[in-house]
Amino acid sequence: MTNFTTAHVDVTAPRTELHELLGLTGAEISINSLPAGASVPFVHSHQKNEEIYGVLAGKGKAEIDGETVELTAGDWVRIAPAGKRRFFAADDEGITYVCVQVKADSLGGYTTDDAVM
Repeated sequence: MTNFTTAHVDVTAPRTELHELLGLTGAEISINSLPAGASVPFVHSHQKNEEIYGVLAGKGKAEIDGETVELTAGDWVRIAPAGKRRFFAADDEGITYVCVQVKADSLGGYTTDDAVM
């Protein structure tokens, strides 16, 4: 048994969830791509999990609790579980983003606190 798992993901696919590919046990991670003018077809929130979104390419926007947040490559946003969210690609350009979902308030320490040297 090894202490790592690798996977290659097609970042142009509409959505790829990594939990099965990598055998994740503490986070849900997905890669999402929306073509120009498209959007996630629903608004959602969570009961216990916060989400961290990172824009890998393109541009678009997120609507969070009725507020519009413009997004471009390199932007990151954290949304609390109760935040109602929906994502949109720009009219003239698609967007590709990673979403990391973890249980809110579950982090026991940061890298410097948890690392074993």
